[in-house]
Amino acid sequence: MLNYNTQFENELKKLIQEEISRISDNLSNGLSIVDYPDYKHQVGKILGLRSVLELCAEVQTILAKK
Repeated sequence: MLNYNTQFENELKKLIQEEISRISDNLSNGLSIVDYPDYKHQVGKILGLRSVLELCAEVQTILAKK
């Protein structure tokens, strides 16, 4: 059985991945893009969310060494 922290981490990662997919789909379909600054903002959100996932992996590496 997974502990609460592991469950929380897994669910958070899942939600982040879903949000990345949602934004990416909207960008590829052109449904929610008003202008170039908006496009840049949406791409920035994707990059930020991917950075969070990378930081989660880095934390796992650090904790595994302890």
